[in-house]
Amino acid sequence: MPRRRRWATRWGRLPLRVRLVAGFAAAMLVVLTGAGAFVYLRVRYALDLRLDDDLAAQSAQLTDAVRTGAPLHTAVRSEPGEYWQLLDSGNHVLATSPDLPAGSLLTHGQLDRALREPLRADRGTLLPISPRPLRLYAVPIQPGAGPAAGQPAVTVAAVRRDQRDEALRELIGQLVLANLAALAIASLVGYRLARAALIPVERYRGEAARIAAGATGVRLAVPATDDEVARLGRTLNDMLTALETALDRERQFINDASHELRTPLTLLATELELALRRPRTTAELERALRGAAADTADLIALADDLLTVGTQPAQDGTAPTVDLTALLTDLVDRYRTSTGADPDTLRCHAEPGLTVRGDATRLGRAVTNLIDNATRYGTPPITVTAEPVDALVRITVQDTGPGMSPAFLPRAAERFRRADTARTSAGTGLGLSIVAAIVRAHHGELRICSAGAHHRIDARTDVPCGHPAVGTTVTLVLPGLVQGERRSPPG
Repeated sequence: MPRRRRWATRWGRLPLRVRLVAGFAAAMLVVLTGAGAFVYLRVRYALDLRLDDDLAAQSAQLTDAVRTGAPLHTAVRSEPGEYWQLLDSGNHVLATSPDLPAGSLLTHGQLDRALREPLRADRGTLLPISPRPLRLYAVPIQPGAGPAAGQPAVTVAAVRRDQRDEALRELIGQLVLANLAALAIASLVGYRLARAALIPVERYRGEAARIAAGATGVRLAVPATDDEVARLGRTLNDMLTALETALDRERQFINDASHELRTPLTLLATELELALRRPRTTAELERALRGAAADTADLIALADDLLTVGTQPAQDGTAPTVDLTALLTDLVDRYRTSTGADPDTLRCHAEPGLTVRGDATRLGRAVTNLIDNATRYGTPPITVTAEPVDALVRITVQDTGPGMSPAFLPRAAERFRRADTARTSAGTGLGLSIVAAIVRAHHGELRICSAGAHHRIDARTDVPCGHPAVGTTVTLVLPGLVQGERRSPPG
């Protein structure tokens, strides 16, 4: 594993608060270092400027004395710690202060620059401490002046930097101490803040562990603020509510499915046991097998319906376009042919040009289920209508029967729910559940209106059922495409 990846892995294993404090400390270190460097440079500039002023005055005296030919030792007045030299073009010392050691103060490279233009330079280092730190100012002398007549020469003024260097060293020490103290305080404050900010997250983790262990009805304690942690807590509570609702639905579904499957399985087992209890004639065995086959077919149909309810993937913007007008017209025509209904018993009114995005097979299944329910429990005529309403498409299936009980409407689309009047007829109680699942997968809404009462499922718009409450009217509200123009989904 590369070193960078190993470092990233180790860094990722550290606690979040440690990483936050480390990042904050690193940022503070960069800021404090930059601020300290700025202060140091400004103070050094101010101290060097003062030394340069003294060097300029001393260099002016030295240059005037060289040009006038005056004796340098008497013409140049040097204070303690101030020095001077006169150099030729070969970096030989022509004259010097008496208290300077032998040798030129300039290197050969510095001399070459000083022969062309004035030069400011330092001799000795700030750290480690030099025994004789100097600030130099070298100025070129034109040929033909003073004792250096006929050859280029350079005057060098120098001053000791002891006080300046000591002030800078003390400043560096103070900046280091101040920055370390500021970094320690900032890191401590950052750690406390990170710890305080992550306390709710740790509490959320503990409560999530309780939920994972099987606790129910647990909700996160969300502070009365509007920061990121509080919004996360509210979102997690909403998620827990949705998960518990889904879990309750699944439990109810399993209980209902077990109950519904137990009866036909028991009947099938009973028929087979009776057939095997004593010798049977061929005709009796054939009747028993036909009964078992019918029960098995009912079980297969029930299993298919259960799979249909539970496997309805949501449609997205890439779903194919469905010609809803043609789909409903063909579906009603085929239903008439298969059942022998006439146009007065089963009507279809679909406006031309209606299109939606989705699965034509599943949408046809939903409408077929509604027509089956209307045929089985309602009274003809049955009317299938499709029309645009604002930015939506509304499909209604209406019959003129007695309708459902208002108390049953809120549970009409639940799995295995059947009205009292429908319990004696064939069916599994999954028809409207399948319709609701298909409509939900197409981001639509389901409305049930019966005997003056109405109920909405996944309602996000105020689109009405579209027909008087005579008999039962089931309405599907879908987002769609009308005459090539994209329509927005409900809500």
